[in-house]
Parts: sequence; structure tokens; C-alpha cells
Amino acid sequence: MRGFLRTMTTTLMLMPVQLSAQDLPPGEGRDLVMSTCAGCHGTRNIYQSLGYTAAGWKTLASTMVDLDGAPDMDVIAAYLAAHFPPNDARAPVRVDGPVQITFESWSGPILGQRARDPVEAPDGLIWWTGQWADLVTRLDPETGEMREFDLPAGARAHTVTAAEDGMIWYTGNGNGTMGRLDPETGEITEYPMPDPAAGDPHSAIVAPDGRVYFTVQRGNMVGRLNPVSGVVDLVTMPVQRARPYGIKQARDGTIWVGANGSNHLFSLDPETLEITSHEIPDADSHVRRLDIAPDGKVWYVNSGRGRIGYLDPETDELREWPSPSGPNSHPYAIAWFDNAVWYNESGMRPDMLVRFDPIAESFQSWPIPSGDIHAGILRHMRVTRDRSALLIHQSATNTIMRVRLRRDALSD
Repeated sequence: MRGFLRTMTTTLMLMPVQLSAQDLPPGEGRDLVMSTCAGCHGTRNIYQSLGYTAAGWKTLASTMVDLDGAPDMDVIAAYLAAHFPPNDARAPVRVDGPVQITFESWSGPILGQRARDPVEAPDGLIWWTGQWADLVTRLDPETGEMREFDLPAGARAHTVTAAEDGMIWYTGNGNGTMGRLDPETGEITEYPMPDPAAGDPHSAIVAPDGRVYFTVQRGNMVGRLNPVSGVVDLVTMPVQRARPYGIKQARDGTIWVGANGSNHLFSLDPETLEITSHEIPDADSHVRRLDIAPDGKVWYVNSGRGRIGYLDPETDELREWPSPSGPNSHPYAIAWFDNAVWYNESGMRPDMLVRFDPIAESFQSWPIPSGDIHAGILRHMRVTRDRSALLIHQSATNTIMRVRLRRDALSD
């Protein structure tokens, strides 16, 4: 599977799509764009970009695939620059504040892998999945040393997470499996879904007892895997097309799930898998991800309305705040970190990392570094085990990052 990431030619062979020249405006280079760029992704990605000069378009493309031998890249870049020049249509609203942070970054050696969802294992090493490359990568953040582990072809691992016993779990979003990797031996064990409708395991967590809970977005299910018995239990969501997405476990054991297709949060009993629905006002609300604060409040991103909010399970109180960049900011990832809510505005260019202080009800935001181009997207963030840093990523630019607070720079 590595070859399709190293050359555009192989990419086109392995990822055929139905193309239409009508998707792009006429001009010299249009057909090359359709056959080259749209061989990997839809033309909508081009329309949703911030727009670049010809040099900027070439830089952006170089983060996706190896351009050696690419057909007429100068013609492609000139066409894109003429029809999709720099613009500020998706410029964010930046909010200054007293907190200062630092970014550390690492890039995987395989271009176009769609690096995502970094997580820290018990030994302090950082893992992420290269979804389009069918691999997971282990990083020693102290030395920068990386090791890649190949996954079964077509696994398309969406999320990777680390268990207390050192095993690495991933969701086989492309082949309908849950997978377990033994880092010591490289051995992979696959657990197929018992229902063919559950073909896209999405996000996963490992409970303290070792059982793995996961969402199945298109299949509209939540699953539980017992690694001891190998048994997978599936339950269907009580709301049609709820598209369960993010998943977390509260301190009392309750499993919480966000709904990317409906205005609901869901709570599950970890033993019976009985589901309770919690409706969020406004039908256009939908939740990609969530996290749980120490006081039990379930914080979530309302991606559909450009808001963040919380549900208090004890009182059923629900509150929301508009994100600084407005209703089209599309908050995506979220984490409770350092007594505040951190999330990103994925609909903006650049993708913004936002901090919300729930006591002061105030925001502060920073552009997530992506070099000379603005191409997110941060899809998941998690906190290191000592809770000293955030782990984030920029999937389009193949970059994993660690965000730390500058304690010496904090004001009173």
C-alpha cells in the first residue's frame, strides 16, 4: 500500500473515482487537475481551500503526495492560482488572551497518509494512525525515533488508542474490524464485526477493565469488545441516522457518545448497553466529539451550529456558547485540559486551536501551525497521561503536534 502514496500515478490506479470536468471552471490545466488532484479527493476540497498563489498550491500538493514525476505540476498550479487565488472567505476571528503555549511537531515519512488521532501509551511513546496508508506509527518524542507498523490492507484505521497492558487498538474503518497490535511482536489480531451493517468502526476507548467500546458511524451502532472472549456486542442507536461519532467514559463508568447526524448525546450502561437519549435544542445541532470534566459535566462541540456546550447529567442543565469565528466555524475535536475546554475551529483557515475558560466564560485562540499553507484538519485531540500537554494533529499536512502551556508566561 505504500506505493500509492509515493507517486500520483499509482494513487490514481488504486483510487479510481468518477470525474466530471464540469466540477471545475474551464481553462488550461482543468483536465490535469481533474485527473491528478481529483484522483484522491473530491473537487469540493479545492473550493473549500483558502486559495493560494501558484507557489502555494505546489507547496500544499507536496504535503499530500510525492511530486517527483508529477505531470505538468506547473500547469496545474497556474490553473489553481488563476481560479482559486488567496482569499479571506474562511478567515477566523482570533481572540487574544493571557495564556501562552508552545507547539512541538513531528511528520511521518510517508506522504499523504492522513496522519491523525495521536495518543500516548503508558510508556510515554506516542502513537498515531496513517489512515490512508494502512499503518500506525510509534514515536519516541524524546529522540524523534519512529517505527511504522503495517496494518492489513484496506483496514483504513480511523482511530488508534492505547490500553494499560501496552496493547494498541485501532478501528478498522475500511474493513469492518477492530484490531489489536502487540508492539513487542508486531502481531495483529483482527476482530470482525458480527453484523455486516457495522462495516465502519470509527472511534474507540479502552475501559479500565480492558473492554473496548467503539462507535460505528454509518452503521448507526455502538459496540463493545471483550478481548478475553473475543465477543463483540453491538447495539443500534435509538435515533435513525444518528451517526455515533466521539466516545468517552465517565468516572462512574457511563459511556457517552456524540451524534454527528442528529441533535443528541447518548449515554450507555457499560454492562447492559442500554442507551439513553439526551436531546440538544435545535434540529441542526450535531456533535462530533466530546469530553468529560472532573465534575462530571459532558462538554461537547456543536459542530452544526458553531458552538460549544455542556450537559450536566446530574441536573440535565445544558448550556452553549458561540465559538469566536461564528456559526460556520465547525468545532471538531475537544478535550478538557488544565481546567479549561480546548477545541478547534475546523471550518476556518487556518484551523484555530481555541481555549474556553468556563469560569470566566472567556475565549482565547491560536492558529495551528501548518507552514506556509493553511490546511487542517484537527479531528481528534487527547491529553497526555500526566495531563501536561495536548496531543493534536493536522491530517492534511501529515503532522503530529504536542501543545504545552508556558507556565512561566501565565499572568495572575
